[in-house]
Amino acid sequence: MAPYRVLIVDDSAFMRKIFSDLILKDSMFSIIATATNGAEAVKAVEKWKPDVVTLDLEMPEMNGLEALQKIMKQNPTPVIMLSGISEDNTRDTIKALQFGAFDFIRKPSGIATNDIIQVGEQLIEKLKTAVLARKPSFIEEKMDPPVKVKALDIKKPLITEATTNAASRLAAPSMAKKKPEITPPIKPPSMNKKPEPPAAVKAVAPSSTYKPTAPPIIASKKTETPAPPKKELPKSTSFQHIVAIGASTGGPRALHTVISALPGDLGAPVLVVQHMPPKFTKSLAQRLDSFSALHVVEAAQGDRVHPGVVYVAPGGYHLELGKDSSGYYIHLTEQPQRNGHRPSVDVMYESLVPFKELKRHAVILTGMGSDGTKGLKQLVESGAVTSIGEAEETCIVYGMPRSAYESGAVKTVLPLQQIAARIESCVLK
Repeated sequence: MAPYRVLIVDDSAFMRKIFSDLILKDSMFSIIATATNGAEAVKAVEKWKPDVVTLDLEMPEMNGLEALQKIMKQNPTPVIMLSGISEDNTRDTIKALQFGAFDFIRKPSGIATNDIIQVGEQLIEKLKTAVLARKPSFIEEKMDPPVKVKALDIKKPLITEATTNAASRLAAPSMAKKKPEITPPIKPPSMNKKPEPPAAVKAVAPSSTYKPTAPPIIASKKTETPAPPKKELPKSTSFQHIVAIGASTGGPRALHTVISALPGDLGAPVLVVQHMPPKFTKSLAQRLDSFSALHVVEAAQGDRVHPGVVYVAPGGYHLELGKDSSGYYIHLTEQPQRNGHRPSVDVMYESLVPFKELKRHAVILTGMGSDGTKGLKQLVESGAVTSIGEAEETCIVYGMPRSAYESGAVKTVLPLQQIAARIESCVLK
């Protein structure tokens, strides 16, 4: 018998058949059961205890998002969400990732053979990663974002107990933020610039140790008394520090933890590369923005870079930092994938190497593979002030941080809950 058992959940008999056939092509997996809606899925997980679940978002009686929250609360199990590309689907997919889903794939757009084959390959890859990674935990949070209030002072180290720390962070509302005045975008350089070919980096497999943990329940009650308003974001494009964060599998939840804990007066722009397809990155930016004292946007070609703004690389484009006589700007390219990804963390880090006048702070979070290692090493060698890798104990997949650490590029290893405090102390000291 195959070592890993899969539960397939979809209200379409056709899609259940498609996914069953795709999964059974790999000898590592067997189909333990199928379910046609969220309510059946919750019962099936309790009965069959599958190793991994594929879960559709849109289903009758109980949808995938509701079922996911019950599964993660009652029987934490790796879940791969099956998502369409509508705005509602992308938004709900980002919520699912924050509620504990391991990852997601785009559902086939039709019966085209090439599309189904491509989706099948992605599904098998994510299933293998999921069963080799640690089991997830459940975070209970309000479906609606909190009211914006002044960011908490987190210059002192954050509480090391993950549950207590997350509870205090989500229980305290963020503050209302005034959007900065953005200088009209410039016409960027040509997008046909050829990047340097990447040096070979040894691929790193994810941690293979299961460490089931009791699901933490996070307080979500809003504080009734609003904090005094924080100072407005600077209108200038002048800054001395810049932060760059790279993430992959497990990244949306990790980014939520870090970015929602950063103060509104950080005084530095933050560049983010999260491995994610087009359209989903826009929903990710919107979701992060609703929980952050910083202004979070999906980066656009030619955007002027402002302190206090988080720029999320759009799916399908590499993100680079550029500079002209008026200051720094966002440069997006459609150059070939690096390490199998576009956007690539390596490309973002490497674009910061020439700007030695800036105090550069780099962070590499949970993720499969080794993207970011080469670029981070170059960045550190060019004088970057900070290079932080997420610790293995909090990574969903300890691949990218491990590769960077083993290369010598990571100088500081921290659990996820302490990273925002370290960024703040480095930028504001």
